[in-house]
Amino acid sequence: MLSSLGQTQYSSANLLSAKELSNQPVDRMSRRIAIVEDEAAIRENYADVLRKQGYEVQTYANRRDAMSAFDIRLPNLAIIDIGLENEIDGGFTLCQTLRSMSDTLPIIFLTARDNDFDTVSGLRMGADDYLTKDISLPHLTARIAALFRRLDVIDKPPSPESLLQRGQLTLDVGRLTVQWGKQPVPLTVTEFWMVHALAKYPGHVKSRQVLMQESKIFVDGSTITSHIKRVRRKFIQVDPEFDCIETVYGMGYRWNSEPVLAE
Repeated sequence: MLSSLGQTQYSSANLLSAKELSNQPVDRMSRRIAIVEDEAAIRENYADVLRKQGYEVQTYANRRDAMSAFDIRLPNLAIIDIGLENEIDGGFTLCQTLRSMSDTLPIIFLTARDNDFDTVSGLRMGADDYLTKDISLPHLTARIAALFRRLDVIDKPPSPESLLQRGQLTLDVGRLTVQWGKQPVPLTVTEFWMVHALAKYPGHVKSRQVLMQESKIFVDGSTITSHIKRVRRKFIQVDPEFDCIETVYGMGYRWNSEPVLAE
């Protein structure tokens, strides 16, 4: 839905800056992006910028039309508004459905709703990122490119070198899969790289800033916190005794190979 930000947010200056990014050596030819946004001007503006960078883009004004297409073929990345025509939370419903169809499909919320409740709700539903519509187009396209770069490793053949093991934890970097014991943990792409950044060096405290950099994501500190909480919940669903991600208050987080015992 169109926010009070208005179309001035999507000026020709932003368009020109975004076009400059197309000179970066990123393979976009087979990348299919779906934009689900009920405001036509905003929807087509985003689509125009992404198409000029070489992406294939499909646009949808409502959840019903989007799902009709997704039931036939999923996109490689979905950008979703929350309010969709007469559905005030239609984007949330769409996100939940997409995540049930694929654990690794990158999903970005792009919305005018910037309150903490909606942000946390979106991340809990499985979105990889939650952005507000005042984001610059170059910043948006940088986040999209980062998500695709992380997905690229899925196509690499598995090898012993791609496995990272820490106690009961096994990370397959080649396939972006996680196991705790022998049970799969359904992490999103962003969550996978956050766990990888922590588990690679057990006991080392990672600040939110460092964790963001090593996970190759562009978010703020509160979003990192939301991701960590969601990762913990997913491990706990597999093992109620899981307690390997420790919060070091005022500093960040670290991975403990053994559960932290209560005093």
